[in-house]
Amino acid sequence: MVGFVIEAIVITALVVWWGVDIYLSRLVSFTLAVLATWRLNREFAFSDMASADRTREYGRYFLVQSLGALVNLGVFAILVSLVAELRSWPVVPLAAGAAIALMFNFVVSRTFVFVGHREAGRRR
Repeated sequence: MVGFVIEAIVITALVVWWGVDIYLSRLVSFTLAVLATWRLNREFAFSDMASADRTREYGRYFLVQSLGALVNLGVFAILVSLVAELRSWPVVPLAAGAAIALMFNFVVSRTFVFVGHREAGRRR
């Protein structure tokens, strides 16, 4: 939800208020959302599973979020290309893509990113 809010605010401001290209705006909004959500997920949602190696964990998180973003962006692009009016309302295709990618990101983050305790167990 936080990532979506960050993306919604950033993409709306860039596209609607400043006339920035919709895809460039999406890249900026995505990057900011990934940084914020990794930090929040690490501290709250997966705090008991966080890895001591933040760099490796963030790398895995960014990879997972990037794969999820391909799903998200695919939905976004299809909607924007099929329904031209959505270019004036970029939050609508953003929400559709976010909803579909949400479960993918959660499941893969839980099993691949935040594996701190499992990593520690293998070292013993």
